[in-house]
Amino acid sequence: MPLAHFDGALAVVTGAGGGLGRAVALALAEQGASVLAADIDLPAAERTVTLAKTLGPGGAAYEVDVADRAAMETFAAEVREAHRVPDIVVNNAGIAVSGSFMDTGVEDWERILGVNLWGVVHGSRLFGKQMVDRVTALPNKPDKPNFGGHIVNIASAAAFTPSRALPAYCTTKSAVLMLSQSLRAELAGHRIGVSAVCPGFTDTGIVRNATLVGGDAAGHARLRERGQKALRMRGYPPEKVAERVVDAIIKNRAVVPVNVEGHLLHALSRISPGATRLIARIPAPR
Repeated sequence: MPLAHFDGALAVVTGAGGGLGRAVALALAEQGASVLAADIDLPAAERTVTLAKTLGPGGAAYEVDVADRAAMETFAAEVREAHRVPDIVVNNAGIAVSGSFMDTGVEDWERILGVNLWGVVHGSRLFGKQMVDRVTALPNKPDKPNFGGHIVNIASAAAFTPSRALPAYCTTKSAVLMLSQSLRAELAGHRIGVSAVCPGFTDTGIVRNATLVGGDAAGHARLRERGQKALRMRGYPPEKVAERVVDAIIKNRAVVPVNVEGHLLHALSRISPGATRLIARIPAPR
């Protein structure tokens, strides 16, 4: 059952200190939801809440490393105790590692798996359990069935296609996509929706903050500059992705490709997966 009305809803958004996370938090606030902005950068999360208060009920900021299981368990308990069980959870926090598989070290893998995959696992597991318990505890009336909530996991168009330049990133995002679809099947009976939103190129700070492996510092600087320029030229703002997140919640959509490249790669992965494997062989520009 989709959540059609946001007034009075409580939303948790991770990675809400900037970029897509901030855009999603503000979009939900504008719809009438109270927003709990979580980020590893507390001042950035606080700025998001300040902006949210100009659009809606406001909320609160939390400093959280989503890769830290104990920190996420503490965070989920604090949300329930200080507020209540959230109605919406957006697992958005993510990082990028760019470079070949052979150049990607174990520490790089551990960090990207910790944030991009374990962060989604922790958020879905902890808050999903709270939502299930809430549905189980409340009597269900035929004329007004209990709404369990909605979980949105931010994947990527990279989940649809392999890449020799982004093997770690593609791996984590494809895992988020499969996790979301599996969780959606499990939670449907509790009237809890789960959506995987898969944006293509979006003008956020992900390239600026990415970890680049292989090559030298000068090469990394050039790649970072070119990547940021390409995103600016693409001109797809995070606010448009946030609109799709809101739509996914309202309509309880399962998989949501965003923008032209997102739809194209999604279609290609279904129609001709061999083509995506051929595209992956094209060397990245130096």
